[in-house]
Amino acid sequence: MSIFPESQARPPSLVIDYAVETKRIEQFLVQTTVRELNRRGIVVGVSGGIDSAVCVTLAARAFGAERVLAILMPEREGSDDAMGRAERLCRQIGVSFLVEPIGPSLEALGCYRRRDAAIRKVLPAYGAGWRHKIVTQRAVDGRLPVFHLVAESPQGVRSDLRMPHELYLEVVAATNFKQRVRKMIECYHAERLNYAVLGTPNRLEYELGFFVRGGDGLADLKPIAHLYKTQVYELAAHLGVPAEIRAQAPSTDTYGLPQTQEEFYFALPYAQADVLLDAMNRGVSDATVAPALGLDEAAVARLRGDFQSKRRAAHRLARDAVRIGVPLAATSGSIEGNAP
Repeated sequence: MSIFPESQARPPSLVIDYAVETKRIEQFLVQTTVRELNRRGIVVGVSGGIDSAVCVTLAARAFGAERVLAILMPEREGSDDAMGRAERLCRQIGVSFLVEPIGPSLEALGCYRRRDAAIRKVLPAYGAGWRHKIVTQRAVDGRLPVFHLVAESPQGVRSDLRMPHELYLEVVAATNFKQRVRKMIECYHAERLNYAVLGTPNRLEYELGFFVRGGDGLADLKPIAHLYKTQVYELAAHLGVPAEIRAQAPSTDTYGLPQTQEEFYFALPYAQADVLLDAMNRGVSDATVAPALGLDEAAVARLRGDFQSKRRAAHRLARDAVRIGVPLAATSGSIEGNAP
């Protein structure tokens, strides 16, 4: 069954042979880990979502389950059954897993305290028992993002408040402790075992900068960063990833209220976002791609501008540190069309 809406045709450029692709990725994993990185196996954080599920399954196929370690890292604001899905997947494919709760570390670092103090600048009542998420919208001019705080009281009353940009940055900076703490734990286990750290971003996330520098953007190898999100879902079906994981909508799983990646970052359903990014990578015009997206040409042009802005941000996130005497361009390779 296609994950594209009936009203949206799948571009031929997004159709791949998943049996061939599976073998290619498995060969890449072994070649890179053993021969280039000189590591014995793979450590991967497993969240209960589609990307990490595909990655840990591919790693187990490539190395054998005995040379893969999955790390499950719950905290108090994760979705209710995410860790349950992750544990059931690990048992199904036979990989060892460790549960490393990150809540105490986040408390000690002030993740929740710093974030809540920032939120109270616009919502003074925010406190214990409240939940929230951030929703990003495009302004009328199509350029400047508009951020909204959606908060829910313990009694279930919701507030929707415009967030000044500096407040948005403060909340996100505090929240990013979560991704960075998870990566520290992955690196610890990888170093003690002489394993490689496997990153899980798909192409939509990788090319458009939906990752945290020093957090989920940090890895020794990224085996699905060349696959669009729709392709990851279809590869998951080919690999036999459980339906309960494949049925989950892409989520940040970072905030207390359920939040989709679409409302937080991409501003498009992932099937449409894949089509647009693929068109950009292949040099397809707005007029040509508009019917495939069910949008007019002007709307596609605005979305293309947004994606181009995100791609520039992704370059900044992915590049090496800038050094004296080294041109900036030399510190960052292109992430467009990047593939293993």
